[in-house]
Amino acid sequence: MTQSAHAYAYLRPSAVLDPDAAGAGRRLDLATSGGATPLGAAANPRFFTGFLADPAPAAAALLAVADVAAARYYQPQLRASLDPVVTANGDRLRFESFSGCCGVYARLDVLEAGLDGDDIGHGTTNVDVNNPLREALTRIGPAEPLHLAVGPDALEVTTFDGPVVEKKVPLPERWLRGFAETQVTAAGFDLRAELPAAEAVRFLRSLPRGGGGGRGGVGWVVPAGRTLRPTTRPVPGAVCLPGPERLVALQRVLRHALALRVYGPVAGAALAGPAASAWEVVLPGMRLTLTLSPDASRGFSGEGGVLGALATDTVERDAELVSVLLAWEPRIEVADLAEQSGLTAERVRAALTRLGTAGQIGYDTAEAAYFHRQLPYDAGRAEAANPRLRAARALVAAGAVRLEEGGVTAVVTVDDHVQRVRTDEAGRVSCTCLWWAKYRGGRGPCKHALAVGIVRDGKEAGA
Repeated sequence: MTQSAHAYAYLRPSAVLDPDAAGAGRRLDLATSGGATPLGAAANPRFFTGFLADPAPAAAALLAVADVAAARYYQPQLRASLDPVVTANGDRLRFESFSGCCGVYARLDVLEAGLDGDDIGHGTTNVDVNNPLREALTRIGPAEPLHLAVGPDALEVTTFDGPVVEKKVPLPERWLRGFAETQVTAAGFDLRAELPAAEAVRFLRSLPRGGGGGRGGVGWVVPAGRTLRPTTRPVPGAVCLPGPERLVALQRVLRHALALRVYGPVAGAALAGPAASAWEVVLPGMRLTLTLSPDASRGFSGEGGVLGALATDTVERDAELVSVLLAWEPRIEVADLAEQSGLTAERVRAALTRLGTAGQIGYDTAEAAYFHRQLPYDAGRAEAANPRLRAARALVAAGAVRLEEGGVTAVVTVDDHVQRVRTDEAGRVSCTCLWWAKYRGGRGPCKHALAVGIVRDGKEAGA
């Protein structure tokens, strides 16, 4: 697996500090590193200072996000340790992490109702989560006030000579691709079930807690009144629960849960096999969401949902235009971007998908809307690391693609094998290759379909 070194540099470790002489209560200081802001890059940005409206659930939810960042649910003997990302969107703070195995994405949205303090800034950065901080967060009580500071103030920055805490961690390329794929997957979800607090706690506590090395298998649940009923197969109305032991991080917040919401592919969609799903625990002034890949052994990085947006130059140009219109908005309205950019809504969505591969776009299932963030990754890194896209470009360079008259079908010649790619009236693409026969488009286009798309895009651009 290709890896690169990712470095965090903090002015000091994150910590829970005891009350000061004025008796203002305990203070949660989250150290920041290498952030992006509306004014440009910042070494240690500051996004918020004030109080958490409900300290105990907030502390538990932060620990859950950190649990996912430090976990590998598949092959757990291989450790992962990646600091969570925080994005300030002006009206909320979003804490995000991804498991080392690329199969679980976690996000904590601390909404305006959960914060009491200064204005919330705009920007994205990493936050330090260390073992002493984790231990301190477990001791946060429900009654005591807790002050939150995300980033150092200006005086603290000037008094430090340089970073005093540095971390260098291996960052797998497939982890980056996984972050890009989740926003495409989640954009195809609908709300499928909502459980009240008591039923939510009962259901989540009935799930396995692990011990199977991430091999708990794929299950299904069906909404039944105010709860969920397990089933062994994807009956109509069922939602996939792949690797239920991967929801173990939600156990931390159960005593604070107000409801459980379940998201999956739209009702009525053909679910012949495993599918991704999202599980959201509603907390006071907050939402904690875990999105699961279709199988514990199948990370988001191989889903291929972004490949179509990566393959064509037209989408790349559209993405450059759309990117200048983003401003860390908590909700990105496709219709507004279409009006501002002069593009169709379909082209705007494709541009957002491409921007997501550089970490600039996420998707909030609760609000059914995209949001802007700026992860510290090179734009195009996911494109360069994708083997299917590299293979498709090689086919185009070798002249292996021939469009037939009418443009409905195309022939791709690979050595002594010929594959035929067909596009129907609705724009759906199929291929005669083994990859297509196995996945039927469920894991994105094959290399032959990608190559045909690249050639067609080039001809349209030339015309």
